Amino acid sequence: MTSVSEADIAHLFHPYTNLARHPETGPMVITHGEGVRVFDEAGKDYIEGLAGLWCTALGWGEERLVAAAAEQMRKLPFYHLFTAKTHEPATRLAEQLAGLAPVADAKVLFACSGSESNDTAIKLIWYRNNALGKPDKKKIIARERAYHGVTIATASLTGLPVNQRGFDLPIDRILHTGNPHYWRCGQAGETEEQFASRRAEELEQLILAEGPDTVAAFFAEPVMGAGGVIVPPATYFAKIQAVLKKYDVLLVADEVITGFGRTGQMFGSQTFGLQPDLMTVAKGLSSGYLPISALIVAGHVYEPIKAQAGEIGSFGHGFTYGGHPVSAAVALETLKIYAERDILGHVGRIGPVLQRGLRALQQHPLVGEARGIGLIGAVELVADKDRRTAFDPKLAIGARVVAKAQAHGVILRAMGDAIAFAPPLIISEADIDEMLGRFRLALDEAHGELAAAGVV
Repeated sequence: MTSVSEADIAHLFHPYTNLARHPETGPMVITHGEGVRVFDEAGKDYIEGLAGLWCTALGWGEERLVAAAAEQMRKLPFYHLFTAKTHEPATRLAEQLAGLAPVADAKVLFACSGSESNDTAIKLIWYRNNALGKPDKKKIIARERAYHGVTIATASLTGLPVNQRGFDLPIDRILHTGNPHYWRCGQAGETEEQFASRRAEELEQLILAEGPDTVAAFFAEPVMGAGGVIVPPATYFAKIQAVLKKYDVLLVADEVITGFGRTGQMFGSQTFGLQPDLMTVAKGLSSGYLPISALIVAGHVYEPIKAQAGEIGSFGHGFTYGGHPVSAAVALETLKIYAERDILGHVGRIGPVLQRGLRALQQHPLVGEARGIGLIGAVELVADKDRRTAFDPKLAIGARVVAKAQAHGVILRAMGDAIAFAPPLIISEADIDEMLGRFRLALDEAHGELAAAGVV
């Protein structure tokens, strides 16, 4: 019998992996997890500094979620929501999400991933404008460095080259405007507020150039995740929303990463004052234990869709596993744990510990900026701190530092030369200190090598 590594190399098609190098380097085999740590096949422990993929909010080994899944599996392991069928887990979960989300008169449509829910949002926006007699109002605006998924439509929204190169993307009717990274994109002498005003003006000019009667919606993550953990500057979303309102452009808040406490409130929209017309959630909805996502739709968006479906005779969209009863049961138990253990309060207390630790790293010669809020953050590596000079991308400095951090027992993610931190929400102060200590060792090693090579 082959080993797991051998079988992996022979048969598994890996996402977000250098497929040409993988047969040489092989996989990292994770066997189990406990709390904020996972373990490889050799028994080595790693602090999971990105909560898996921004998702395992309650950490590994949460027996209540295992029990919720087992109980529902025995009772009703599968049923669908097509043709007016329902079951209690999905119905109760929709009820709770409608009550929690800052979306007026909400209706909830389930799917299995953030990509699927964002893709569905695009379809609903187009469907709604057809219903309203606005067949030309179909263009969608996202932002450079945004991440909204990997379907054909959502990868087009995503403003990262690796998600589009080689795939014939983006598709038509998808536009991009500037990102809100003040430290990297602000002009000399420009305040945060002035930068926010400039970004809002750029958005307005894009809408006017395209024609307001052709622009339907604007997608935004409250904090940009895979684009580098970019926190919006002061007044940014207030100014952006004023432009959207002026031209009747819907706001879609992508809360796939920021939802369920990551920023210190239940949703990032509440942290930054967004008033979304549609909202997408996933990841933390089930603490990553089972696939589930949701599109939360405001009443004024839903009503024309309902009327159009009535005329057609059916709403012709849905996923087999959308609202799966086992996933929904686990999500309900996840929400219950968040409330019972006051996870929001814990993030409010422990988040500043992470943020202080990240900002202390700004003293390191490789770190140009540390940024974040709550339990999400990043450090950006630079060749020259004073000039904010980026490294040559070919050097892959971020990936090198992340590899060294992994050797020291902490798993992080490099987005170019920005290193992301988003540990499980249950993390303790001691674990944060240990995580950052292990990361500093990686920084020091990388700096020594780069200095010896004359790169810095």
